[in-house]
Amino acid sequence: MLKNVAVALLDGVHPFELGVVCEVFGLDRSDEGLPVYDFAVVSAEGPTLTTHVPGFTVATPHGPDRLDEADLIAVPAGSEYLVRDYPPALLSALVRAVDRGATVLSVCSGAFVLGAAGLLDGRRCAVHWRHVEELALRYPRAIVEPDVLYVDAGRVITSAGTAAGIDACLHIVRREQGTEVANRIARRMVVPPHRDGGQAQYIERPLPLSSCDTVGEVLAWMDQHLAEEMTVEQLAARAHMSPRTFARRFQQETGTTPYRWILRQRVLLAQRLLEATDETVDAIAARTGFGSAAAMRHQFLRTVGTTPHAYRRTFRGPEAA
Repeated sequence: MLKNVAVALLDGVHPFELGVVCEVFGLDRSDEGLPVYDFAVVSAEGPTLTTHVPGFTVATPHGPDRLDEADLIAVPAGSEYLVRDYPPALLSALVRAVDRGATVLSVCSGAFVLGAAGLLDGRRCAVHWRHVEELALRYPRAIVEPDVLYVDAGRVITSAGTAAGIDACLHIVRREQGTEVANRIARRMVVPPHRDGGQAQYIERPLPLSSCDTVGEVLAWMDQHLAEEMTVEQLAARAHMSPRTFARRFQQETGTTPYRWILRQRVLLAQRLLEATDETVDAIAARTGFGSAAAMRHQFLRTVGTTPHAYRRTFRGPEAA
């Protein structure tokens, strides 16, 4: 049973990510019949910590020893977490916690602390989409999932960006104390108890740049004619190559196939139109080359992790959807 929660802080902690954990686990909601946790903010680097907001500091009497009592240890994001070293006492406390059956949680770049403790080795994990490549490079034994909001790997739970920390905290409550408790806390916070999709819907993927001019002109033409049917033979003719040579060059210069490149650009265009216009899904499907709303929904769900209607509702509000 989850009763004792500690948040482990380092210099440069992000106040919002700290606040996310405090909001879910640190408030007394006993007047509504909700659980009250034995909650503590713990410093791994002295009684007073800086944050990434100038002039904003955090003071706490609790040191790393307090972590040994916790059923859940949360590590929120912080500035410089990608490049700094971490106190050995904190890393040891995290390892001991998992060994004795407690749960550890990271929010955003807090995953780098768990990685330094060796807790991501052989485990699926999540981090903010901007840090996916660095986390995978730093900890090659970690199985980094780029398109999810959070990952529950048993005793190690990792989450992506800021709001995904809320998702992960509510997931822990749901896992440990049931759906009703998690839903009531979410209602009190005025947040959804569970969000559809993954962080793929929040990732900006600009038009890939070609490393040379072999297929550059064809890429530009493709981007301007996404609504049209295209075949490798037609594209190869524009590039004055054989289809086989064109396909090979395209893969070398873009890292993907013509079909996947077109599909991804069509989804990106659909995202922009869903965000910025009132056009119907049918009209957007026609403009982006999907042909039908059903085809667009299928590819959108595979690529972004949510439906076009849900995506529009997320970025423009329920009235737009």
